[in-house]
Amino acid sequence: MLQQVMTKPGEIVFREIERAVPWAGQISVRMMRLGICGSDIHVYHGTHPFTSYPVTQGHEVSGIIDAIGPGVEMFRVGQKVTIQPQVVCGKCHPCRHGKYNLCEELKVMGFQTTGMASEFFVVDAEKVLALPEEMSFDEGAMLEPLAVAVHAVRRFGEIEGADVAILGAGPIGNLVAQAAKGLGARRVLITDVSDYRLELAKQCGADVAVNTRNKDFGEALVETFGPDKADVIYDCAANDITMGQAIKYARKGSTIILVGVYAGMAKVDLAVLNDHELDLNTTMMYRQEDFEGAIQLVKEGKIRLQPLMSKHFAFQDFLSAYQYIDANCETTMKVLIDIQD
Repeated sequence: MLQQVMTKPGEIVFREIERAVPWAGQISVRMMRLGICGSDIHVYHGTHPFTSYPVTQGHEVSGIIDAIGPGVEMFRVGQKVTIQPQVVCGKCHPCRHGKYNLCEELKVMGFQTTGMASEFFVVDAEKVLALPEEMSFDEGAMLEPLAVAVHAVRRFGEIEGADVAILGAGPIGNLVAQAAKGLGARRVLITDVSDYRLELAKQCGADVAVNTRNKDFGEALVETFGPDKADVIYDCAANDITMGQAIKYARKGSTIILVGVYAGMAKVDLAVLNDHELDLNTTMMYRQEDFEGAIQLVKEGKIRLQPLMSKHFAFQDFLSAYQYIDANCETTMKVLIDIQD
């Protein structure tokens, strides 16, 4: 079978390897679609701090069960599936208390261990989630970033009826907005400096979309929600400007959740954070219940994934996909790799 390997930043080769046979408790999946995310792009550029080369990429995927190992009873050959890409120890304190997304020895397929960019992939059945038959492979490959968004939204607690502000309208910000609405938020404001991304957010259900080059974030909060502002602010851009806006304008005693990944050391006003008794929270990946929540939201028609799908590339055009993203970064949301038709 064919497997993708990034040998060094900017260089991809394909190699023929022997297909693995599923052992007891394992499933072989014929891989169909694979999504490229921002972290993958960091690996392509050589700027991901926790990835070494060579590495086989791929952590946003969908496929069809091709074979089942002994002892697997909950799945069948031919079933559409997606795969959780976390590899965890199962022994540390977070793992023992159901928070395996925070495993002390966490590895993620495609970064610290072999990813799923191959024609077939064998994985433990416990990492596999069945997809509704009517769900497309494209949608299935986008469940991973949607699970990120569902987990982030749930970090606030009871989102139903809440007023929500989101800083950053990239793929994750867009999906956080959709997940918040899908889980019952009353009203959602999203901001960015890209009119293209803001228009896309409106198409996907955001109530208000504001370009903060043209309007102050604090002013937008009051115009959208009134003097009480938002109950929670999600920072999906993760830089000193957006976090600074969140801290400066958040309602006293409210919550800020950092969703995006900071590129370096933050320089923000903790004095105001303290003085306003703001709850600054964070979010890390997802757990199985978040994948299940993502699947349910798509099944119920509460999430629009199609508008976020920017372009498809054939499996062996993987490098061209990265080159396309670099050349069209302002208007690219999600690029999908068609591993097999």
